[in-house]
Amino acid sequence: MEKIKIQNIPFGPFPTVIVGAEVKGTPNYATVGAYGVVSMKPILYVSLKSTHHTTVGVKKNGYFSVNIPSSDLVKKTDYCGIVSGKTVNKSEVFTSFYDELGNAPMAKECSMNYLCKVVKTIPMFDFEMFLGEIVAVYVNEDCLTEQKPDPLKINPMIMMNSRYCDLGREVGTVFKSGLELKK
Repeated sequence: MEKIKIQNIPFGPFPTVIVGAEVKGTPNYATVGAYGVVSMKPILYVSLKSTHHTTVGVKKNGYFSVNIPSSDLVKKTDYCGIVSGKTVNKSEVFTSFYDELGNAPMAKECSMNYLCKVVKTIPMFDFEMFLGEIVAVYVNEDCLTEQKPDPLKINPMIMMNSRYCDLGREVGTVFKSGLELKK
């Protein structure tokens, strides 16, 4: 199959997450596609526009949550990316809960939640990348298999080409599927 060179912008796929922060005493949630793992240490990053309402809360409190919505939450997830917490109170969109280790709301309706403490902030153009140490993880009990989070049960969303998609099926095993090619 021939490769075709296209416009040089990031198309994805990007994991879709909801970042939670408390802003002026109120839970706020923002939909983000710029999120990921930094290393094998318990550090995640989120990248938020410097002018976003959520960014204010992360900077003030030093904590944020990363909430993994399942595909059945697509409308609420998208809504949190459409409206600004500066003009709309998004605290009612999700049921917020807190961990005693940090001041960031987590969305109860999401299948999985990470509470992160900011360990570094990196300005990047008109965004701020927050590196956060994971201090607590919550998973819905029905999303576990053998006491581990099950991606097919969590059913996270990705965004790509202006579309949200979920996981359809398992196609391989990390660090095992490619072993036959080593021979």
